[in-house]
Amino acid sequence: MRKLTFLFLVIAILSIASPMYAQGGTTTAPTFNWAIPIGAGIGMGLASGLAGMGQGRVAAAVAESIARNPGARAGIQLALFIGLAFIESLVLFAFVLIFLRTA
Repeated sequence: MRKLTFLFLVIAILSIASPMYAQGGTTTAPTFNWAIPIGAGIGMGLASGLAGMGQGRVAAAVAESIARNPGARAGIQLALFIGLAFIESLVLFAFVLIFLRTA
């Protein structure tokens, strides 16, 4: 039931947001689309928040694995740093894309 409610909510949001990008009338004055900065803020908040949660889970798993096998510390730390760099790069890509879209 919870998945069905979530699906209905997503469909409702998408159906409400789609007319935002419909072709407008032929006006010569530039108009300001108020939804773009709000969407950019929400998107960046989601990207950074979820990446922070992911980094926390990675750090917890690394701490547990080093505690279980201290001899494999070097290999585990290398995988940790590579994984954290990939997670952080996704946030930076989202940041750049948001600025490209709002500019």
